[in-house]
Amino acid sequence: MDLPDVGIPPQLARRMSMAEQHEYLRTRLTRRRTLVTAGAVAAGGLLTGCGGGPGARGSATPTPTASRVHGSVVSPFGRHLAFGADPRTQMRISWQVPLAVRKPYVRVGLRPDELSRKIEAEVRALHTPGVTGVRPALEQYYLHAALDGLHPGTTYYYGVGHDGFDPASAAHRATICSFRTAPAAPQSFVFTAFGDQGVSRAASATDHVVLRQRPAFHLHAGDICYADTNGQGKKTDGYDPAYWDLFLKQNEVVTRSVPWMVTTGNHDMEAWYSPEGYGGQLARWSLPDSGFDARTAPGVYSFVYGNVGFVALDANDVSYEIPANFGHTDGKQTKWLDRELSELRASKRVDFVVVFFHHCAYSTSTHASDGGVRAEWLPLFAEHQVDLVINGHNHVYERTDAVRNGEVGRPVPIGASTDPTRDGTVYVTAGGGGRDLYGFPPGVKESYEGHITPHDEIDTFRWTRSKAAEKETAQWSRVRYRGFSLLAVEAVHGAKPTLKVSALSDQGERIDHFEVRRGA
Repeated sequence: MDLPDVGIPPQLARRMSMAEQHEYLRTRLTRRRTLVTAGAVAAGGLLTGCGGGPGARGSATPTPTASRVHGSVVSPFGRHLAFGADPRTQMRISWQVPLAVRKPYVRVGLRPDELSRKIEAEVRALHTPGVTGVRPALEQYYLHAALDGLHPGTTYYYGVGHDGFDPASAAHRATICSFRTAPAAPQSFVFTAFGDQGVSRAASATDHVVLRQRPAFHLHAGDICYADTNGQGKKTDGYDPAYWDLFLKQNEVVTRSVPWMVTTGNHDMEAWYSPEGYGGQLARWSLPDSGFDARTAPGVYSFVYGNVGFVALDANDVSYEIPANFGHTDGKQTKWLDRELSELRASKRVDFVVVFFHHCAYSTSTHASDGGVRAEWLPLFAEHQVDLVINGHNHVYERTDAVRNGEVGRPVPIGASTDPTRDGTVYVTAGGGGRDLYGFPPGVKESYEGHITPHDEIDTFRWTRSKAAEKETAQWSRVRYRGFSLLAVEAVHGAKPTLKVSALSDQGERIDHFEVRRGA
């Protein structure tokens, strides 16, 4: 029988929000499943009047079920860590299995040969329906274990398993990994950051540069995997959920020991699972619970590590450029941000506040600057004197001077220092994590450490509420580099707290550095 096409016509998709597209597809898929079931039953002679000749009795053929395999032949993969709300005492361990398993768990202990504590894991199965002529249906199984009550500043060893696969056994002891909780009192530490990674040799190379920095954790500013290739948040986007399997395998070399703190980009709106497109994110990641509704915005949270407060935001909610999820939190995220920044700034533990999200507040590269981000959040960054903002979206490295009220508050040449209480905030686009690279406007030269060019005004644009690109002149673009790269930031605690910010190429060579000091 002919099956209905379950896609959305492009001309219709362009007029629909993420929620509207989700409901449209859900309805079409429900109807398609009904038709498939009816067709299968009819073919098997189970409908009334389909039993053969007069007096013949129809016999039901049992529906085939998935083969059951012993747990010993199912190997976990894609281990990735994330902090709970308090990095001193909480860790979340996540992983994937290729088939359903029984009784998954984590073993944890203070020595690799003594994993006496056993924590049951939660299974989050993710079903992606097939699309005729595009891809088959796919079942994926993600597992998560919450470790609470840990000791601060302590190295723990862990192994993931299930019935038939015990990581403490001699056969699987090589799978045991370790992590370290945050210290009880602030100490100097290093964190790394980038966005726009995907699966590639370059992405793998940046992972290894991350490892060499020995970071306490890593920030991922969105566009994590690129299973959704178009990034428009539409049902017409090209999408292959199996790409996540490749991504998690690629990154396991670092994510099994370094907490990977992600937020959502436009390519992370996967319209198949929920009205906001974040059902896949909720299945794959366990992130801190910071009082915001993780069911509708899993990339919105905060945590404190050492003397730095970190805030992750979902810029899809405010983006003028890609409006599929525009306004989906109905302003709640911005109100939460205001409260969160106020609390962090008032905390005696916190010297610096770092905010990371996907769409750029200031960039001259391909996607340029998002006026929605500027309108909603920059007034709050100024009010609460945010010290550093990290974005992705544009696949380059670009760094501003200190920006205050939309203008250069203070030039910050390579190697200089800046004071946010006086100068404004430095914005870094760190979108060179591994995906195909972008460039800069015609005639605009790169300028980075060892290759400094004269500082000129740049003709660029910003996205407006009407989805138009409005021309503007950028005086704030200080450093530009179009290779693969990442940030490495040392947070120094002591009499003179400092953020020592460096940008590194995928070969580990430094291309930029500056310092942030408050009240200097």
